[in-house]
Amino acid sequence: MPHARQHVATVDGIRQLARDTFAIRLQQPELARSITPGQFFMVRPVTGSDPLLGRPFALYDVYPADGEPEGVEFGYIIVGKLTSLMTSWRPGEQAVVWGPLGNGFPVPAAERLLCVAGGIGQTPFLAVAREALGLQSYGTGDRTGQCPVKQVVLCYGVRSAALAAGLDDFRLPGLKLHVATDDGTFGHHGFVTDLLRRQLESDHKDTHVYCCGPEPMMKVVGEICIGAGIPCWLSLETPMACGFGACFSCVTKVRVGDSWDYRRTCVEGPVFQADQLLL
Repeated sequence: MPHARQHVATVDGIRQLARDTFAIRLQQPELARSITPGQFFMVRPVTGSDPLLGRPFALYDVYPADGEPEGVEFGYIIVGKLTSLMTSWRPGEQAVVWGPLGNGFPVPAAERLLCVAGGIGQTPFLAVAREALGLQSYGTGDRTGQCPVKQVVLCYGVRSAALAAGLDDFRLPGLKLHVATDDGTFGHHGFVTDLLRRQLESDHKDTHVYCCGPEPMMKVVGEICIGAGIPCWLSLETPMACGFGACFSCVTKVRVGDSWDYRRTCVEGPVFQADQLLL
């Protein structure tokens, strides 16, 4: 993690994306300049010890000021103490952030990129799509010079229309958005994996798949792609305590030859090729 640093960041704004779902901006130029799509950072309050540990959040996007990266935006759904607390943060307040952490998604090497998201798992794919389509550059190196992507498709599944977060953010030139809801209140009535199957049935030539969401969904996505011979990368949402590999609380099983071993999601991941994982 050569670029990982601990920073004090300033809250620059918060907006609601869907029911119980928000995006918050943290002003921190150094982090904004170095982070790449699929990487994450740990966030905790600048004072107090409750909660004691930081929580991991994936990059949603980088925002600029005067043409230069100024800060990072990340999305979250209210599920616990820190996320409940963050909703009350106001511009000018501060937070402790350390990152960028993890490996992130590779630069796509196919003409079509299918992103499959479940629940809050859509969070990494705004930056992924903007980079793949040449709309934004990230990190300190040139990641987009050899990117052949001509189309990005986002298949996004949620329980209900009220939880579909940030749909307007994904209205990008070159991106096709398909939504599935469990209850049929918006888009396809069914699972997001149904949308993936449709996309692969229509055309799977020169296609790569990126996926993030609940583990059962990602397991099915991985099985579909492996069966079709399509390269697939999964971004795990494994709970983490430290974020930099010291505590070994986020290990996941990976294939090693004819056997298996553990890998730390926060360091060797959170992005793994589907055929590496034992989910």
